[in-house]
Amino acid sequence: MIIQQPQFSPVVAVSSNQWSTGICGCFDECDVCCFATWLPCCFICSTASDFGEFCCLPLIDFFSCTPPVSLALRTTVRNRYGIQGGLGSDCMYVTFCNICSWCQIAREVKRRRATPMVVNAQPAVLAIPPVVVSPPRPVVTTQVTTVVN
Repeated sequence: MIIQQPQFSPVVAVSSNQWSTGICGCFDECDVCCFATWLPCCFICSTASDFGEFCCLPLIDFFSCTPPVSLALRTTVRNRYGIQGGLGSDCMYVTFCNICSWCQIAREVKRRRATPMVVNAQPAVLAIPPVVVSPPRPVVTTQVTTVVN
């Protein structure tokens, strides 16, 4: 009898009406935070691409006070995943905490794209069919001897 324990994945799929991390939750995924800090333009374009948008679209944000692409993408992410919030809060976040907002969007897209995993708390019993091993068959050989006179 073999008992198989459930395996856990480090990335968990999220399905709620809230952001999976806070606006300042950069330490939840340090790789996202570092990427955003050291290469913000590449990070923003990569996040837009991961969400299925044209990668260079966020570059328009650098020419306005309130970044329109950041606002549109944040609102779209919120609407697609059914996250509570409003346009006013989205506008505040993208205007005053833009890179943190992009980090939050990146974490959300990454977590919501994860394949959902069903974990059964009960151990599973796996039945292995018995294997029958038969003894080797005897090999009979005959030896012919010829006598030459």
